[in-house]
Formats: sequence, C-alpha cells, structure tokens
Amino acid sequence: MSPVSRGTSESRGEDRRLLRFEPHLPHAYETIWPALSTPDGLRGWLAEADVLERRLGGAVTLRRPDGGPTLSGQVTAWDVERVVEYTLTGLGRIRFHLEPVGTDSTVIRFFHEYVPNQPGPGLDQPGPGLDRPGSEGPGPAGPGSSRPGSAGGRAVDAEYLAGWHRRFELLESALEGHPAAPSARADQRLAALRASYAPPAAAA
Repeated sequence: MSPVSRGTSESRGEDRRLLRFEPHLPHAYETIWPALSTPDGLRGWLAEADVLERRLGGAVTLRRPDGGPTLSGQVTAWDVERVVEYTLTGLGRIRFHLEPVGTDSTVIRFFHEYVPNQPGPGLDQPGPGLDRPGSEGPGPAGPGSSRPGSAGGRAVDAEYLAGWHRRFELLESALEGHPAAPSARADQRLAALRASYAPPAAAA
C-alpha cells in the first residue's frame, strides 16, 4: 500500500478552517469514483450512506456503521468521475477532485472546510466514525476553545487530519479488496496518527 502524504490545515477567513490532502493512489479514476460516490463504495472506508441522491443538489445522509449519529446534507458538486462534494450539517464541506495520472493511477485533491465551533455531530477522526472531534480523547475544553488559530482549534485540526489520513489508508485498502470492518477503524494506527498531528506542547 502506498503511503498517504500528510495533510495540511489553514485558516479560511475569521471562522473557518480548511484541511487538504492529496493522496496518490495506484488505481484508475474509474475504479476510485464508485468508492467516493456510491453507498456500497462509501461503506467500505467511510460511512453508511442511508440516503445518497447521486446528482447536484441531491440529499445525502451518512451514519456510523454501528448505528451512531447521522449527518445529513446535500450533494453540492457533482461532475461524474471527476468531482463530488458533500456539505453536511455538523461537518462542513468535503470535496473529492479526481485527477488521473497516466492510465492506472489517480491523485485525489481533497479538502474539508469546517467551522470549529459548529454544533452537532461531526465526522471526527474519520477513523472511528461519525463523532464530534475530541470525543475520544483530548480536545477543546470549552466555549471558544476551538476558534481558528487557538490551541483548541489546532487540536481539532489534528483530530480531523489524523482521521482523514487513516480514512485514505482505509480507502486504498478497500480498493485492493479489503474493506474495513467497523471495529478496525478505531485502531492503534489511528492513535499514532493523532499523536503525529497533535500541536506542539508549547502551542497547546
């Protein structure tokens, strides 16, 4: 399995954060597209799609495989085999833009734009499932602690970055024929990634 390059985070205005990943996967875009845009594909690495209307403006509802919280919203970009974007209450915007490299590999230009203090469930560490960042470990301690640029905000970024990093590893595994069972998503690998993305102690 090819290593996933580290994600980055940045401020987007006064109240938003933008996370980016660009995983380069050894699979053709026609193979990757269903994993990002169909219920069966999403189930293997991200979440159950109870509702997924595969069109611009269509409804989408994602939930944890073990019956936990759900996230609902809309398909806010849809360009078949190239771009899919979901905007979900409590999570924000997640966008996947496929760019073929030759005939048998693809770069996914991914971003996640979110408001740190937005209420509701979030797709935290997209490793364990549809949970609020910090729900399974250290995180924001109170109102305002996760504002952009604060120590709490950086901690939330770290949770999301670790989670998406793990999810992209699970995506590649699923593309190779090994979709992850729910219990495999909260694992030691995720804990190590959280530690690697955690803000320095001096900044916390």
